[in-house]
Amino acid sequence: MKARIAALLKADEQELAPLAWSFFYFFCLLCGYYILRPVRDEMAIESGVRHLPWMMTVTFLVLLFSTPVFGWLSARFPRRRLLPIVYLFFAANLLLFYVLMKTGIHSEWVARAFFVWLSVFNLFVVSVFWSFMVDLFSADQGKRLFGMIAAGGSVGALVGPLVTAVSTYVFPVANLMMLSAMMLLICVWCIRRLDVWARTHTEDREREAERPIGGGVLAGMRLALSSPYLAGIAGYVALLAMTATVLYLEQAQVVGSLIPSPLERTRLYATIDVSVSALTFLTQTFATSRVPLRIALMLLPAASLIGFALLSAIQTVALFAAFIIIRRVSEYALAKPGREVLFTIVSREEKYKAKNFIDTAISRGGDATTGWLVSGVKALGVTAALMAWMLVPLMALWCWLAWWLSNRTLLLRRDHV
Repeated sequence: MKARIAALLKADEQELAPLAWSFFYFFCLLCGYYILRPVRDEMAIESGVRHLPWMMTVTFLVLLFSTPVFGWLSARFPRRRLLPIVYLFFAANLLLFYVLMKTGIHSEWVARAFFVWLSVFNLFVVSVFWSFMVDLFSADQGKRLFGMIAAGGSVGALVGPLVTAVSTYVFPVANLMMLSAMMLLICVWCIRRLDVWARTHTEDREREAERPIGGGVLAGMRLALSSPYLAGIAGYVALLAMTATVLYLEQAQVVGSLIPSPLERTRLYATIDVSVSALTFLTQTFATSRVPLRIALMLLPAASLIGFALLSAIQTVALFAAFIIIRRVSEYALAKPGREVLFTIVSREEKYKAKNFIDTAISRGGDATTGWLVSGVKALGVTAALMAWMLVPLMALWCWLAWWLSNRTLLLRRDHV
């Protein structure tokens, strides 16, 4: 039975244990996040769509500050201590939000702080997770296993909004903070189990992992911008963030104007999240490991090109919902696992520091910049339809960058081997 399961998952028998722990780890991580995501989206509308560029800018500034802090920690603590420190810190933050929401002190400012915090939390903890994965597994293992590991996150992303949609009928929103914190504590337990496996099965790499990563606190920025390969990944992530922000701002405007009830909007966002998670899980389970890297990276830009072309003609809640679902499925099921494979062939310091800088500061920098650009062009009278048309050639550039990265990865992998 063990051999049959391994064959079905395209894994070796000795890889089944870390695959299971990684699957469960990512399940708990994204379940905890997606429990809170519909709350954040509703708080964004309640705080006023006009404030979103400011909140995205604050998010970017927080990430600019936290990136060197993470660099300082990673230079001084080995992996087995670094990761639990990160997750326990965010769990403590959730307990603080629970107290603030229960007391009702300055609810509007708490809502804005929670939007910023969750935006930072999502990028940071997921980036740390994938840094751990690309450090734990080789390039060949990543190509075979990352799709199934990502499927664990998809199941968590499916369960999380279901918990939110049901619990809003029974419990106050503040109680969701405690549940999400519990998920982070389970993640710490999974990290311990994976470290135990790694010490007994990957001796050479584990001897390296027992030492601090080293380097300077700003090494992530320097590494990411000095390497053409890593700069290309940063460009891919920046284009992803920019287009996602445009779509997010426009759908918030449309949904806010057409659906007046806050509770109905929260349930709509939860429904979209459930649909994305179900489709992503099916794709990851049956297709991700079989899709070539080039297609995995190029499908998201191609889908975005078509989607923005359609939005230039019509803007409805149904079209926005369909476009969001297609984009997220393409990103989570194909582009994200493919992007993580790109990091399996770089140095260990680049896996943690440069990757963290790209996944956090570059991503949220794209959000903040795009938020102000959208506000600026709208102030000049540019319509949503014209703005969608303006993005079409940018999507063509994104497709080319995906093609270049896939070719460059194959060349570097041959040199790495």
